[in-house]
Amino acid sequence: MALALTKEPKAYQWALPERLDVPPDELEARLDLYHDTIILSLIDKGIITTRMVSAQEISLALLRNVSLNSGLLPEGALWWQQGRNGVEVALWRKPRVWPVALQMEAFKPPRRFKLPMPGLIFICQPGRAPRVYAAKKRPQGSGSAIFNAPLFNVFRDGTTCPGTNKYPDNVGEIPESFFLSFFSVAAQFEGRSKSHPDSLLKLWGELDGRTKYPLDDLIPFGKVTDIMR
Repeated sequence: MALALTKEPKAYQWALPERLDVPPDELEARLDLYHDTIILSLIDKGIITTRMVSAQEISLALLRNVSLNSGLLPEGALWWQQGRNGVEVALWRKPRVWPVALQMEAFKPPRRFKLPMPGLIFICQPGRAPRVYAAKKRPQGSGSAIFNAPLFNVFRDGTTCPGTNKYPDNVGEIPESFFLSFFSVAAQFEGRSKSHPDSLLKLWGELDGRTKYPLDDLIPFGKVTDIMR
């Protein structure tokens, strides 16, 4: 749709103070964001042409001159994506025994464990606490099954409590930094184990000193595609 203006209104101009002797800068395009629609208006010599556009068209146009490059990804990287809050890198840590410190009471020494864990997925951003999930094997695609991580300090959606831990800007170091922090019994811990649905501490007590995690005890969370969103 095109409309003709007999005289360009001031609403379509942007000008500096007159004493600077800089001519007005004329508007060439405008986006109007409605609840369900985005309208693009193009202004050329008094003629306004409007059309509906999608959010994808806008983002691609804005990114046309922006170089997006993941750089060298850390070992164990599963995927890289531009998330809502910035760049995210998903890292895989294969099953292993992790040293863990659990703070049972404030101002008292923590209880120490050596826990076998299943393979873990860490979704990391520089300097921030990761999201953590478990998997029975390294994911092969977006439909691969994932499970709740049998860990304290992890909320139901996989986000984690940073506490006083300062996470590194190097995302490749975040999984190890996560296990160096003190865990707390005050966080959410229900629904992480089939054998001990209400007591993650009992599960940890049974696992302490073992070398392999019982994969059949994991609680399903969803699929990889659910956490890629």
